[in-house]
Order: sequence, then C-alpha cells, then structure tokens
Amino acid sequence: MAKKEHTPHNCTFCGRPENEVQVLITSPHAAICNDCLQNASLIMEEMFQREFDKPARHKAAEKLPKPREITAFLDQYVIGQDEAKKYLSVAVYNHYKRINQKQDEDVDLEKSNILLVGETGTGKTLLANTIARMLHVPFAIVDATVLTEAGYVGEDVESILARLLQNADYNVKAAEKGIVFIDELDKIARKSDNPSITRDVSGEGVQQGLLKLLEGSVVNVPPQGGRKHPEQKMISVNTKNILFICGGAFDGIERKIGQRLNTQMIGYGVVHKTAHIDRKNLLQYIAPSDLKSYGLIPEIVGRLPILTYLKPLDQQALRRILTEPKNAIVKQYTHLFKMDGVKLTFDEAALDLIVGKAVEFKIGARGLRSICEAIMIDAMYDFPSSDKKSLQITRDYAEEKLHRFSAQQKLNVA
Repeated sequence: MAKKEHTPHNCTFCGRPENEVQVLITSPHAAICNDCLQNASLIMEEMFQREFDKPARHKAAEKLPKPREITAFLDQYVIGQDEAKKYLSVAVYNHYKRINQKQDEDVDLEKSNILLVGETGTGKTLLANTIARMLHVPFAIVDATVLTEAGYVGEDVESILARLLQNADYNVKAAEKGIVFIDELDKIARKSDNPSITRDVSGEGVQQGLLKLLEGSVVNVPPQGGRKHPEQKMISVNTKNILFICGGAFDGIERKIGQRLNTQMIGYGVVHKTAHIDRKNLLQYIAPSDLKSYGLIPEIVGRLPILTYLKPLDQQALRRILTEPKNAIVKQYTHLFKMDGVKLTFDEAALDLIVGKAVEFKIGARGLRSICEAIMIDAMYDFPSSDKKSLQITRDYAEEKLHRFSAQQKLNVA
C-alpha cells in the first residue's frame, strides 16, 4: 500500500500557520507563504543587482558591437541616412570603449556627445532609440522646449536625469551608463548672436544649465521634480559616462551655411568657386560656427564634438520606409489585422499614393503613419465586428478615405 503524503499547513520557512498568512503555496513536502516568497524575490533581485554592478570590463569589451555591426543593426529599422549612421556608430562605439577602459591608463578619453541636425521626420529620434535598444541600456527622450531656467515655471535640466532614472528603475549605476536623447535643441537657441540684457528663461539660461550635464559632473537629481517637491531626498548621479545625443531641425540654418559659403554672392569668380556646392542640400556642409551663428552658445557647441546631418527624405526613401524595416508601418497594420484573423494586403498603387501625399504635405516619415491611419481607421473600426477575413487596400479605396485627410491638411497649411 502506497504511503499517504502529508500536505503541510505551516510555512516551511517562517513556521506560521495557514490561518495567519494571506496565501500559503503548498506541495506534498513543503509550503511557503506570500511574505517569505516576497522576501525571497527581494533577495534574488539583490543578488542579480550585485552581479550587474560587478566590474566586468573585459567581458563588456568583448560584447560591445563594432561600428559596422551597429550600422547593420540600424539598417534593419532606419532607411537611408548612411552618413548619420556612420557618425553615430563610431561615436557610440568610442563612448563605450571609454567606459570600459582600465582606470590606471594614462590617456583620459573625452566624451563623444553627438548632435544630429535634420528636418522633422527624418529619423533623429528613431536612430537614438534603436541604438539604445541594441545596447540594452537605459534610454530617455527629453523635449528641450519644456526646459526653463531654475526658478521659473517649467522643468529644470535635472528633470532630464530624473526620467533616465525612472527608465532604469532607479538603478543609479545602470542610469550612469545610459543614453539621453535631447530633442528640439534648436528651440533653446537665443534669438540673436548678441547676449540679451533681459532674462531668456527658456533659451540661453537652459543652455548654461545643460553644460554641467553634457561635460560630466555629479548632479543632485530630484526623483519627483524639484520645484513641486522641494523637501524630497536627492539622488546623486554622475553624468561622466552618460551619452547625450541631441537633435534639432534648426529651421533656417541653411541661410547661415549659405552666407558662410558665399553662395549668395554674384560674379564669375564666385560662381566658379562655388560650382561644386549642392545648393539643394546645404545642410551637409554644416559646421560648428553655423550653430554658434544660429544661437547656441560656444560652450554647448564645444561639448557636442560629433556633428552630423540627416538628409531630407525623398519619395524613394519614403516608399522603402513603408515596407522594408522590421517595424515598417505596413507590417504593423498587417499584424494588427492578423490578430483578428483578417488578411490585409496593400496594392503597389495605394502605397505610391501614400508616399505621394507625404511628399505633398512635407510631413516626412512621421506623417506616413497619419496618412495610413486616415485610410485604415474605418476598417479597423468595422472589421473586428465583421465576418470578413480579407481586406485589400487599392488606390481607389485609399483615395476615398484620404479625401477628408487632404482637406484637413490644406486647412492646416493655410
């Protein structure tokens, strides 16, 4: 006769009976209560944390992808922008080599903060986000337009690091090796090249506040926002090993570049000297002096040593963005409908129409999603309640759905 197994009614770890705990998980030979289970989870989390914090410089150096490998990964998600990818890959590779260098080495490597200049919708944010995804490091996106000088209504520059800490689950050591993308940097440029006698609370003052973050210093970060909770405990964060990637459209900077290159001057000699200049894409000739003329203070320009540009997206690039990347818009919609058991297909003519509208309204790659959403909204509303199992998006169907969207865009432009 088989021996009857005894099911315990007390926690094997703390000994408390079943009626004194909220949950008691039992097995034929042991039991554990919810409190002991939670404590065990905390112990395991601390063990993993200690393993993460241990210096493993040689292992990290072996795992760090080479610049060509970084570019190959970016190619899966970002179409074109080869020049920006090259600069970004090299800067990221050198930055993490700097982190992994031995402490006793004589040469002190400087930070490789990056500035990406390009029109809206060309992929600045996507490049930074994809880099962070590849390296598995904490990543934060901050809009510079909400930053104001300390003492005024708005967010101070320390809030940048507060967001990075939140994304790192308040693991300070992990956050200190993270990446921060500061978007719309051009919006904090001062309005003229001469310092104003009045307070510029969201311009030059913010640039001065950013200096200590970009260069590398120990900053006391209020985890809940310093102005709203001044009594809270501060968290010290060292920004020495945080990579800052800044981006901005810098609308109108082409005029500064043109003046520097003398493309506006007349005369046979000038025309001959400037014949090699591509006047349709002056952004490729951008230099630090142009940023200073635009309104960035020299100290900020000096702390962003890697300067590169993003090309405007033409119709061919937009067409590839629709279908080729891993997270292409068409693939996203196809997957959404597949989850409802519906097969979605797009005609080539419909895709060409979507790209044509994006070029017409000058809204870049970001606008492709808005156009597709205008086409797909009715189908996404009706099909989950329908018995239909397939949907083909033709040019006529897309034109019909885009009629209202086109009228709205023309009103916005006007």
